[in-house]
Amino acid sequence: MSQAYLLDTHALLWVIYAPERLRSDVREAIGDGEAIVYASAVSAYEIALKHGFGKLGFAEPLALDFLKEIAVPGFLPLSLTAEHARLAGALQIPHRDPFDRMLIAQAQIEQLVLVSNEALFDQFGVIRFW
Repeated sequence: MSQAYLLDTHALLWVIYAPERLRSDVREAIGDGEAIVYASAVSAYEIALKHGFGKLGFAEPLALDFLKEIAVPGFLPLSLTAEHARLAGALQIPHRDPFDRMLIAQAQIEQLVLVSNEALFDQFGVIRFW
């Protein structure tokens, strides 16, 4: 059975725009052809929002056509459900970043390995790969 991953927003940006920032084992794991890799609607929102604020200019294609751009490397979209949102709001963790909370909830519910450099996530009940 192949491994399934959920990309944190920074990991998604690095995979597409700066793959050299990823460790080689991360690049290999998510690009091996066997892995199932998801890009969350949460990341679509975060990227579009930050792009609209004048940040992430380099990510304009992703901000404007998320589904098309994530399809190029073969990633699948992961929609945000009411259950994801409920769990994110109910998480008993000190982390307040709403984007991170949603990604943590999605990874937990969908049983996905979260690809992120955020070591803080290790204490929140997710399997993190970096």
